[in-house]
Amino acid sequence: MTATTRQKILITGASSGLGEGMARAFAARGRALALCARRVDRLDTLADELRPSAAHVATAALDVTDTDRVPGVISTLAGELGGLDRVIVNAGLGKGAPLGTGHAAANIETVQTNLVGALAQVEAALEIFRAQESGHLVLISSMSAMRGMPKAQTAYSASKAGLSAMGQGLQAELAGSPIKVSVLLPGYIETDINRGVKTSMMTPLYKGVAAMVDVIEKESSWAPVPRWPWLPVAAALRYLPSEITRRMV
Repeated sequence: MTATTRQKILITGASSGLGEGMARAFAARGRALALCARRVDRLDTLADELRPSAAHVATAALDVTDTDRVPGVISTLAGELGGLDRVIVNAGLGKGAPLGTGHAAANIETVQTNLVGALAQVEAALEIFRAQESGHLVLISSMSAMRGMPKAQTAYSASKAGLSAMGQGLQAELAGSPIKVSVLLPGYIETDINRGVKTSMMTPLYKGVAAMVDVIEKESSWAPVPRWPWLPVAAALRYLPSEITRRMV
């Protein structure tokens, strides 16, 4: 199965930001969509907007930290679409505070959502993909996974680094198989998570989503997005000594 035939796509965290943007992009290409999010009112409004162009749109309320519920929701949506060709693990949280400053709950919630919740989604998706012997798993990590971030970003970057490592492990395990795994590392894209960030490297949402969808359709194994400026930034964060990179983060 090639990228152009991945017709049945599930996206978590689809009610806003990158998830909503990707849903709109794939609907415009006539794909069948299964959309999950905590905010059902926004999800249902989006679904109504997408139905004229999408092949089919199914929705479900899902808090990915309710890990016992994740497999059932994903399985039910797969049934509604007649299977799943691609699952985009996108639901994420950007809360955080410097560790040890009395805000442990926010940091724990971030890790539970971005890593533990992601693991629950991966387990459910791969169970379906293994049974049907095909599928494309997409993990939406972050540029912050490239190097541990300070202060309020520490727990967030740790959660995304864990997600990237999960993807790398699966790529090694599934190499040569009909199950493909992609790890995307978005840089600064205009979403709620990045609201208030002051940087000249912020990408408009529509451009960021277009770059992500292009990489997903190509089924790239690993990609900072947008490619510029984030590919060279990723290389710098990976290879330069910490004495230099700590000034970058």
